[in-house]
Amino acid sequence: MTRPTIAITMGDPAGIGPEVIMKALAQPEAQALCNMLVIGDAGRLRQAGKIVGTSLDVDSLVDAKDANFTSKNVQCVDLKIVPEDLPFGQMSPVAGEAAYRYIERAVQVVQAGLAQGICTAPLSKEALHAAGHKYPGHTELLAHLTGTPEVSMMLVSPKLRVIHVTTHIGLIDAIRKIEPGLVERVITRGHDVLVKAGIKTPKIGVCAINPHAGENGLFGYGEEAEKITPAVEACQKKGWDVRGPLPADTLFFLAGRGDYDMVVAMYHDQGHGPIKVLGLESGVNITVGLPVIRTSVDHGTAFDIAGKGIADERSLIEALRQAVDLAPGAKPA
Repeated sequence: MTRPTIAITMGDPAGIGPEVIMKALAQPEAQALCNMLVIGDAGRLRQAGKIVGTSLDVDSLVDAKDANFTSKNVQCVDLKIVPEDLPFGQMSPVAGEAAYRYIERAVQVVQAGLAQGICTAPLSKEALHAAGHKYPGHTELLAHLTGTPEVSMMLVSPKLRVIHVTTHIGLIDAIRKIEPGLVERVITRGHDVLVKAGIKTPKIGVCAINPHAGENGLFGYGEEAEKITPAVEACQKKGWDVRGPLPADTLFFLAGRGDYDMVVAMYHDQGHGPIKVLGLESGVNITVGLPVIRTSVDHGTAFDIAGKGIADERSLIEALRQAVDLAPGAKPA
């Protein structure tokens, strides 16, 4: 099969993105996975390379089609946005604009057939907004750039997969937004991506909203019966192994020991908390429902340690692995 090419966006250039990219790309484990094409600023990558102590050099490319994957150098589509004196560890509208442009170019590269997936380093939502791009995060930005009306966030760790019905909205708004059609569509997107990843009959557990799944009406106002149960029953009628709504605390325990292939979380913190307890270094964020493959590290810009050379690259390597696994018609050589 064809060796896939994954476009890696540099994220916020004031954060740890440039450092984890240079550390990851120096690892034989990452080099064996795929062709890696960074979308960012070559100058910033060279600075990061010196900070982390790698001997990798960086080739500055005008166009993705000029990439030379037989070279040992990092191949970078160089947007030349970041000034040399941009400080690490500080929020900047310049960095926010750069992060936006990297994503925009990566989408164009994949749509042109020059890469089979996108792997994103973290951006700062505050910097993105300061640059005038009012998106809650990567997920919503990618949906906009690809013209996709609805996508879902899936978090993956070695022991747990979680897909979210709602993400970057307040809890009261999330409960209002949850309805059977949305829950069914999210379950469907999760089921489809698991089947594509090789799990023929995935077992899916669906979280309740209230403690103890409402305890037969003792907690809440019947949200489970109104908003979740119809979606679960609709999926069961398709012959899928979908169970719920289940108490979230019990469900995550069962999924963590392997009883379920995926958990459907109703809101942001319900799904993010268990994944992050298991370890940020192994977590991966996958946007499900886009016309392009997109995976990401499951950590932020870490401004507090940016520029110090101590950021952990393992989440990026795992995100690359997941991107390769999901890339259409492509596996590592």
